[in-house]
Amino acid sequence: MGNSIAIHPMEGCDGNLDGSPGDLTFRRYRRFGESGAKLIWFEACAVAEEGRANPRRLWIHRASVSALKRLLAVCRQAHRERYGSLDGLVTVLQLTHSGRYASPKPLVAYPHPVLDRWPTVGPVSAPPRATPPQVTGDEHLEALEDKFAEASAWAREIGFDGVDLKMTHGYLLSELLSARARPGSYGGDLSGRATFAVRTLQKIRQRAGKDFLLADRLGVYDGVPYCTSDGKAEGVPRDFPRPYQFGSGVRAENPLHMDLSEPLRFIGHLRDAGLGLLNVSMGIPYANPHLSRPYEKPNEGVYETPEHPLLGVARHFKAQAVIQEAYPDLAVVGAGYSWLQHFLIHAAAANLMLMLRRIKFVGLGRAALAYPWLAREALEKGEINPLQTCKTLSFCTYLMRSKNHPLGQFPAGCPPFDKDPYGQIVKEARHAARKN
Repeated sequence: MGNSIAIHPMEGCDGNLDGSPGDLTFRRYRRFGESGAKLIWFEACAVAEEGRANPRRLWIHRASVSALKRLLAVCRQAHRERYGSLDGLVTVLQLTHSGRYASPKPLVAYPHPVLDRWPTVGPVSAPPRATPPQVTGDEHLEALEDKFAEASAWAREIGFDGVDLKMTHGYLLSELLSARARPGSYGGDLSGRATFAVRTLQKIRQRAGKDFLLADRLGVYDGVPYCTSDGKAEGVPRDFPRPYQFGSGVRAENPLHMDLSEPLRFIGHLRDAGLGLLNVSMGIPYANPHLSRPYEKPNEGVYETPEHPLLGVARHFKAQAVIQEAYPDLAVVGAGYSWLQHFLIHAAAANLMLMLRRIKFVGLGRAALAYPWLAREALEKGEINPLQTCKTLSFCTYLMRSKNHPLGQFPAGCPPFDKDPYGQIVKEARHAARKN
């Protein structure tokens, strides 16, 4: 790769109902192509219609392949026009099944004592969901392995350099990592819980070839679900059972603390199956958003952060460093930079330093929505504009959670720094919410 800067898989919720990219999707990836980053990680793309989290999420199937091919071509052409060639540019497509957060019918890996009743942040006094979601069977999971492999073959046909199995943020593949109580071949001990990922990577290798990059965005710490408490602005954990056996990377006796022993062993299974690129993430944005995305201002209806955001940044940095040290030959992409604003390039440089080698790549998520050319200016000027950096005010998250749209989902972007078109879009979303 030509440099150490990556664009994270940031969903725009702006596709068409048939799963193909929309006008705003093309606009976003054109800007990412011009960004200067050399690793562009294309957003979550469902491998089955049932696995979409909203009706505008990208969905890869035979009828959408040509449109996704145009999307990749637009991104690459923008890069070529700006930098003269495609040398050192790597593109990865993220593949997913939304599982518990699929719409309209959620599917889960196992019964969860808290998330089955309260899958999202809400008041502590909110009534629980009356009907638990359906637990998917082993036959369905085995068929899904083949769907991921088929999607990977299409991704190779389109021209992507590799694919990513999305195993984070509470979606189906990440839930399998904590399916300790699930019977059958996909649950139980760690080798059983790794079955889906290992077999799927092996099937992808068979379908897409040995020179196709295998990647994974992995949630290494799920934490526990949070809620808003009467009379308190800060979020508080919902009541949870002890020992807590229902999350990845948690200490059973105290799941408020991270324990990377199992995730490290799981990464070993992935490495044996051919994994070459790892993007480290954590948390469940629907249930404990401060873990995934340390923020200055919460999304409307969500709690104020219960910890200083810098502690959240440090947790991301620590997990990435531990993993990179354990697997020095693995290309690890770090996250958690956006809250640092214009200081993020200094933290990134420190983590990349030859002396420290905490990571190999720096990933930009919300920061890239607010400031798509951040990488270019950091590399060409040696500095970035403090007035342009993401302020973690959660406007993008607000739009991601706004459903009162004729297509069932508002597009997500950065209204403060990308006013045309998102300034008008957020006004429409707020008007629709008031009307509703």
